[in-house]
Amino acid sequence: MATFHQISSQNLECPICLTLFNQPKLLTCSHTFCKGCLERVSQTQPSQETITCPVCRKGTPVPSGDVSKLQTNVPLNSLVDEVKTKNPTCTVCEMDEKPPAVSYCQDCAKNMCKSCERVHFAWKPFSNHKVVPVSEVLSGKVPLRRRLKCKKHPSADEDCYCIHCRENICSTCGMLEHMQAGHQLERAAVHEENVMKNIKELQEWAKLKKTTIENHIDCIETQRNEITTMLRKLNDDIDKTYEEYIQLLSDRREALKCQVQRLSENFEKELQNMKEESRQTVSHMNAMKELVTNGMKVPLEKDALFAHDTLCENLKSFLGRGDPDDQLPRSVTERAKKISFRSYAKVNELCLGELEGCTWNVKADVELPIKDGMNCMTSAPDGKMAVGSYKDGIHLYSPDGELQQTVQKDVGVSKIGFLADGRSVVRDGNKMSLYTPQWEKLDVTFETMSLNEGGWSGGLTVDKGDNIYVGYTKLRKIQVFTQQGGEAIKEMMCDGYSPWQLYSFHTLGKLILEDVNVSAIVCLDGKGKKENVLKKEGMLALPAVCRDDSVIVAWVKHEEGLVSIDRYARDLKHVHNIVTDFKIQKPERHWYYLQEFESGEIAFCTPDRLYIFDAI
Repeated sequence: MATFHQISSQNLECPICLTLFNQPKLLTCSHTFCKGCLERVSQTQPSQETITCPVCRKGTPVPSGDVSKLQTNVPLNSLVDEVKTKNPTCTVCEMDEKPPAVSYCQDCAKNMCKSCERVHFAWKPFSNHKVVPVSEVLSGKVPLRRRLKCKKHPSADEDCYCIHCRENICSTCGMLEHMQAGHQLERAAVHEENVMKNIKELQEWAKLKKTTIENHIDCIETQRNEITTMLRKLNDDIDKTYEEYIQLLSDRREALKCQVQRLSENFEKELQNMKEESRQTVSHMNAMKELVTNGMKVPLEKDALFAHDTLCENLKSFLGRGDPDDQLPRSVTERAKKISFRSYAKVNELCLGELEGCTWNVKADVELPIKDGMNCMTSAPDGKMAVGSYKDGIHLYSPDGELQQTVQKDVGVSKIGFLADGRSVVRDGNKMSLYTPQWEKLDVTFETMSLNEGGWSGGLTVDKGDNIYVGYTKLRKIQVFTQQGGEAIKEMMCDGYSPWQLYSFHTLGKLILEDVNVSAIVCLDGKGKKENVLKKEGMLALPAVCRDDSVIVAWVKHEEGLVSIDRYARDLKHVHNIVTDFKIQKPERHWYYLQEFESGEIAFCTPDRLYIFDAI
């Protein structure tokens, strides 16, 4: 049986890991490597179906890309198992009964007992030899040997390296064989130093490469987190917009239902009046009939006869009247039947629809408290309409036209806006203040422009995010403020238009402005660029953005004192007419405002009067 020394003289170490073979696999080129080493090599190659031999660089097919399916080098595997299972003995001692080996010299390629190990350490020429425990050799933790003596000339060191053959040789082999064959030689120490230097350079390079790749992985993870955050924000924005649209449509649905309810009440009242009138007629007729019937009780004479004749004539006259006209109540029904619901899905996706066939009439015609005092009008969050005056504060009106409350009597009001929580923004000239829902002034300062700098106060509006937009007519631009006040966070030029009146869409992030100088309505995008323009020659144009983001426009013929109101889609495409040439009391100033109540009624305000239109 082979001894440990005999076995160790054979090549039992893997060329890759330099330790005893572990599950040796044979390639088609006859080279053998550990299964685990081949798996790591396979991971570094483009295709898992073929593996390139690290020694001769020939390819070997790998069934299904699984290295374990390669042929096992059974003889070599058995030999390694034998080495691992047999207790090695000392190969230095010359006695017949060899003592157990405890260490192995990688330079001498010999295993040693304790005595030989002490002698080996004591001999100065061997002081730099690499001695390791035999157990570590058998377990594969350390290389089996490092060959320094020539195979053909055992007494000679392998101090040369043949570049052509890629092996260490002694000087004699180099002179007699390799140089005569034209091979290039170099000193083994130099070659080993170059190999070590190359390995160190590769290690440093690999270290830097690893750092670069790890940084790249960190970058990927950072980008992944940014994308995840961005996509999460997109989902949040989608959900938020969805909820806003649902709320918008819900509000519009309630407004339409309120309008239907008002129609129902109006029709019911009209029919009830007809019914009551008929009942009173029957009651009157019964009373006259009863009085006439009294004449049958006794013979009549003198005054009684005259009275009876008069009653009979009255009854005869009453009965001679025409019968009630059933067409009157039927006409009410016919008017009701003409009313239909029209969806705007193809015109304006966010507008639920409109009741068609309705007649819009004036529900209220209210004289304002002070003649020629109105400066602005805005729909309030509590369902009221706020009419601002530069002379006597803010008047709050119900949808029926009743004055509910007057606030800020000592404040000159040029523009009003409301935040979502009910707080109000009041503009006095170009000075702006913030108030609580109870109209208490808050300690918030807005750094707006002066009248000399920005011109007479332009429009004021609040968007869905409670950002406050302030228009300047002279500079034709808009400043945007947060509710915290301070400096403007953004400025927008209005593409050459003057923002006299200003309204924000509820969901679009866009603006509608009225330029009184050119009597035009302009739709601006979020950067202040013009998208659409609406105007009619010879007419003043007054816009308002409704809760469903549709737009209503009042067209005023000031000299004739006539106003028409139309509804438009968000892109200012005409949808339908609401009011045509309604006669108003002509004011002195060309100053008008249009707004929609939360409940659906439309308010049109002149400097002197407030008109409220409703579908009936």
